[in-house]
Amino acid sequence: MSAAKRTARDERRRLLGQNFLRPDLADALVARADFDAEDLVVELGAGRGACTFALARHCAHVIAVEKDPRWAEHLRREASRLGAGNVTVVCRDILSFRLPRRPFRAMGSIPFGATTAILRHLLDDPAHGLQRADLIVQREVARKRAALPPTTILSTAWAPWWTFELGRRVPAEAFRPVPAVDAAVLRAIRRVPPLLPERMAAAYAAFVRSQWHQPHPASAAARGGEQGEASRDGRRRRAD
Repeated sequence: MSAAKRTARDERRRLLGQNFLRPDLADALVARADFDAEDLVVELGAGRGACTFALARHCAHVIAVEKDPRWAEHLRREASRLGAGNVTVVCRDILSFRLPRRPFRAMGSIPFGATTAILRHLLDDPAHGLQRADLIVQREVARKRAALPPTTILSTAWAPWWTFELGRRVPAEAFRPVPAVDAAVLRAIRRVPPLLPERMAAAYAAFVRSQWHQPHPASAAARGGEQGEASRDGRRRRAD
């Protein structure tokens, strides 16, 4: 679609990274996420509500966070029409939303362009109440985050408090409009007990950043001619 033919809705979708999940697939993803009837769930980027009302049928309270005022108002009307009194709609950028201190779960089909920022908002500080996040992200991002051992600075910095699992593939055709790449479910699960105290999160992240690009001590094998393998190893270490 050329820029001249874009409607205001098209431009808003582009700016906000809106690719909406099909309701039937949203129902299946919610059903497979093992929610408990007592759960508090924060939904990230509720959009049209494909996941919102599926969550409301499984959980005690859903906080649907949606940045777009038009869709936030649509969600409020739908909640009223459906009698979903356990849904609270918050019109706000998720990055400025204060996460609950009480135990909660998170779910959402998040904009691909904002994935790292949203993950950092959820995971950098383990002192809030997040217990598990089921997030639909770009498939390659999900594969990278679920890699063992961690292959990036951020994944390494989160490792004492969170484990990651790669969930089911979500094909591009499951979204409207259709994005250029497939997605997948990425699960982040709180470690119980953690490997380090929560108060050490910022200091540990700083330590990881300081050490990430330090040269490794040469081993006897490396001195014997395996520098090429070490070089390939270094190229695999990425920053985010």
